[in-house]
Amino acid sequence: MNTQDYINREDKYGAHNYHPLPVVLERGEGPFVWDVEGKRYFDFLSAYSAVNQGHCHPKIVKALTDQAQKLTLTSRAFYNSVLGEYEEFITKYFGYEKVLPMNSGAEADETALKLCRKWAYKVKGIKENQAKIIACEGNFHGRTISIISMSTDPDARNHYGPFTPGFEIIPYNDLNALENALQDPSVAGFLVEPIQGEAGVYVPDAGYLSKAYDLCKSKNVLFIADEVQTGIARTGKLLACDHENVRPDILILGKALSGGVLPVSAVLADDVIMMTIKPGEHGSTFGGNPLAAKVAVAALEVVRDEKLAEKAEKLGNIFRKELSGINSEMIELVRGKGLLNAVVIRPKNGKEAWDVCLAMKEKGLIAKPTHDHIIRFAPPLIISEAQLLEAIGLIKEAFKLFE
Repeated sequence: MNTQDYINREDKYGAHNYHPLPVVLERGEGPFVWDVEGKRYFDFLSAYSAVNQGHCHPKIVKALTDQAQKLTLTSRAFYNSVLGEYEEFITKYFGYEKVLPMNSGAEADETALKLCRKWAYKVKGIKENQAKIIACEGNFHGRTISIISMSTDPDARNHYGPFTPGFEIIPYNDLNALENALQDPSVAGFLVEPIQGEAGVYVPDAGYLSKAYDLCKSKNVLFIADEVQTGIARTGKLLACDHENVRPDILILGKALSGGVLPVSAVLADDVIMMTIKPGEHGSTFGGNPLAAKVAVAALEVVRDEKLAEKAEKLGNIFRKELSGINSEMIELVRGKGLLNAVVIRPKNGKEAWDVCLAMKEKGLIAKPTHDHIIRFAPPLIISEAQLLEAIGLIKEAFKLFE
């Protein structure tokens, strides 16, 4: 089978809910992937930052295969010998008293919403069914019905109503709007991405997160950080919130929590929040399974031991400097933090971000547009400086084709 045969088979038997770049990948190692015809590419998407530790990191794969031969799933109907080890490790790693393990990022976001509401009624004393959660325009927290109920993306919302009530949407990076919304005593939480990834790597003003946190504290409102994409060293700190010394009341993690080898997500909070949920009130058959627990510990150890946050900080500065120096009419803006970056594309002669991505693919680097006019660049954090500079050379070559 060739590339087109694989694409045709997916198109015939799979739902058409994605529009992939026309490349069919077969294997990966470190910052590289290879297609079914043997061509090598730099991966500059990293599965939306799930593969921060690089493709098939040997330590993470070993943890997976070793545990897979012993015990993979018990459900939470029973204790297992691995979960407590993971729970102790991750709570100490991030500095929280409790963790609630889930699978996908969307599940973790849903869990955080439920925790916030339960806390609102049991601790804050908001009247039953009156709790509100503030979210931001341009957010992306997943695609469940409740999550798209707070989305402002027409593609996420069209023909999916009626929507879940209880959300108030305010502009992102707008402290005045947040302060006004917090005047309502029924507000229980503020859910925010420290950097809006899907919106095009929208980095808020310096001080936004810390001031937003202070505003929430002044009104006894939970500050909930969705770090599914920005966490685990991607932005040059362990968490993006660390750039402003903010400790979220509820922390949501996913993606790179497993190094990309299987779905693992987690919600972290202290006892006053987490212990409001009692047995039978929330759960997941696969959440906290032994396989996920071993993999997550290994994935976090790799981040720590290989100093991936420090690496992302250094290499991100190089990346933005180099791309800002490209003389191209198509480059309107370069922005980002750490190794989560984006280039805003100005269409030229009918060519747009998608065309640039196709050109980069031909050169040997794959990335993907978001919102048609923005290209997100997020290579695995294990990429070396020499490899990064080689990849930047390919990006420059691609842009030259449009001069």
